[in-house]
Amino acid sequence: MVEVKNLTKRYGSNVALNNISFTVDEGTIVGFLGPNGAGKSTTMNIITGYLSASEGSVCVGGFDTLDNPNEAKRQIGYLPELPPLYMDMTVKEYLNFMYELKKVTFPREKHIKEICMLVKIDNVYNRLIGNLSKGYKQRVGIAQALLGNPPVLILDEPTVGLDPKQIIEIRNLIKTLGRNHTIILSSHILPEVQAVCERIIVINNGEIVADGRTDTLAHDLSSEHKLIARIDGPENEVLHAITAMENVVEVISFGEKEPGVYEYSIEGKEGADIRRNLFALLTRKGWPMLSLRNTDLTLEELFLQLTSGSDTGRKKSERKGA
Repeated sequence: MVEVKNLTKRYGSNVALNNISFTVDEGTIVGFLGPNGAGKSTTMNIITGYLSASEGSVCVGGFDTLDNPNEAKRQIGYLPELPPLYMDMTVKEYLNFMYELKKVTFPREKHIKEICMLVKIDNVYNRLIGNLSKGYKQRVGIAQALLGNPPVLILDEPTVGLDPKQIIEIRNLIKTLGRNHTIILSSHILPEVQAVCERIIVINNGEIVADGRTDTLAHDLSSEHKLIARIDGPENEVLHAITAMENVVEVISFGEKEPGVYEYSIEGKEGADIRRNLFALLTRKGWPMLSLRNTDLTLEELFLQLTSGSDTGRKKSERKGA
C-alpha cells in the first residue's frame, strides 16, 4: 500500500533522511518510532506530498507521489502534529469546508455524519472548534483526515498534549480505524506504539535502525535468551533435574535469595521454548516456582539502545536485517 525507496532529504549540508526504505502492507498499523528530531515528521511530510525528497521515491496505492501527485494524495488522510483547524469555525463549518477543499464525491451530509459518529464528535457538531477541549480538537483533526474515505491514514503524534483519559480514547479510535485502513502512526511515546501497532519501525538520525513485529522485535534484537527462575527446592537436586531437561544448554545457580529459595539462570537451545516443560518438571517434583522472567530487552531498553548513538544497537539491527 505504501512503498518508500531510498528516500533522502537534505537541508543544505544537513541530512534529515539518509537513504531509508520500507513498505507498509494493506490493512496494517505501523508505528514509526524515534526520538525528537529523528526524521519522523520529515518522512511523513514527504509521503503526503507536503515536502519533496532530495532523492528516492514514494508510491501510495500504486501511485508515485511525483508522477501522479493528485492520485497519490487521494489515497491519504493526514493528521499533522498540529491539526490544521480553524478556531473560529464550528465543527460543521470546518468539515464542510474541508469536504469541498478535498473535492470529495460522496453524498455530503451522509458522509460527514458517518465520520462524526465514528470519531464521536457528533455531540459537538455545532460548537466552535476554539471552544473544544484538546481531545475533541484532535478528533476533529482525525475527522478531516477521514473525509473521502482514503485507504491510508498518516497520523503524526496523534496524542501529543492529551491527558491520560484522552490518550486512551484516541488509541481506541485508532484501533477501530485500523480495521478498515492502513495506518502509519508517528510517535516518540513507547506505550502509544506498543498499544496499537502491529509493527514498529525505529528511526534515528535519519536512518532506520530496526524494523519488526511489535511482539517480537525486542526478542529478535536481544543478544541472549535466558530464563531467570526463583525456585523453592534443594539447590543441587534442582540444578541436576533442570540440566537433564530436553533442549536445556546450561543452568547456573545464583545462590539463595530467600530462605530455601534459589535463583537460577536457565539457557535453552536457540528457538526452543522450555517454559512449559520447566513448569511441568517443577510441579512433579513439588518445587514451587516463585518467579520467572527472561533476559530479553524490554521495548524501552531496545529503544534507548537503538537511539543512543551506540554502535551496539546499530550492529544488532543490521545483523537481524532490520
